[in-house]
Amino acid sequence: MSGTKDFSTTRRDLLHAAAAAGAGAALFGSMGINPALAAEVGRSEKPLKAAFSNAGLQATWCAQGKKAAEFWGKLFNVEVTWFDGQLDAVKQRAAIDNMASQKWDFVAIQAFGIGTLTQPVQKMIDAGTPVIDMDTLIAPLDQINVHSFLAPDNEFMGASVTQALCNAMGGKGKIIMTQGALGHTGAQGRAKGFNSVVKQFPNIEVLDTQPADWDVSKTARLWETYLTKYPQIDAAFFHNDDMALAAYNIMKARNRTNILIGGVDAMPPAIQAVSEGRMFATVRNPSCRIHGGAIIAGVSAVVGGEKSGQGIPKNVITDGPVVTKANAPGMQWMQDHYLI
Repeated sequence: MSGTKDFSTTRRDLLHAAAAAGAGAALFGSMGINPALAAEVGRSEKPLKAAFSNAGLQATWCAQGKKAAEFWGKLFNVEVTWFDGQLDAVKQRAAIDNMASQKWDFVAIQAFGIGTLTQPVQKMIDAGTPVIDMDTLIAPLDQINVHSFLAPDNEFMGASVTQALCNAMGGKGKIIMTQGALGHTGAQGRAKGFNSVVKQFPNIEVLDTQPADWDVSKTARLWETYLTKYPQIDAAFFHNDDMALAAYNIMKARNRTNILIGGVDAMPPAIQAVSEGRMFATVRNPSCRIHGGAIIAGVSAVVGGEKSGQGIPKNVITDGPVVTKANAPGMQWMQDHYLI
């Protein structure tokens, strides 16, 4: 235990020193942003105040993102205040209204649903506050002038896992997609990716595509119904790993563990499940890169004067691979260090 503590402390000290020297250049370079611009931005001399909100800390992806934002915030001298979305559009709107009534150096938000936060976000933008949009659109980019939108290629994620499932099924059989929140543009992209693949397999039947809104309890109820209703289910694609693992528990209780399971996010429990064979595949939605990148984007805007659409692109694609047994350990290591 003492060795682990010593290593972690040393790592934090080294990263802290690197940040002071402009470590943002390396991370910006990995995100497709000009490192020459990022090199001018290091740890802020004065503490910066940032407000963050994501869909809901009940979701492990969101909880990991909070840890990553706080970790990178400490490196760059940013005090992060969190406004939990609670996986509820109405509750998140109230939280963002509260956020908009206060003054921040910059803010970063993952909306539970598109169009639900436009008014308070516009209020902050009008006040000159850089707003970084994370993972799902607050509003279409041509309708709201966010500083930048950091998000994965959701269509790729949905398509890649679905392709892996369809190949494993031998191109025939019955599959179910359990969606996230329908108003979430990430979920919309994952559904589009799913549909683009299954339509290429005429011998694969889609049994159901109901949403579970990222809610593990709702997922469990849906899958209790599915396992009673459908004697044959060959595969299942879930819009996040939390829902996939919740459904697996129901499958296990019903002795239906022959169902191939695919998820999205590649969170540590899912990486472990892939390694052990309980899940067939998942794909990394890089929560650490998105939330940590939002910190660096905000610091670069405030300290370095980086302009939206010039120093930083309006849309930054945060990539992540399909996770298999072969690369699972590396994915876990990078998550442990808030790198992907």
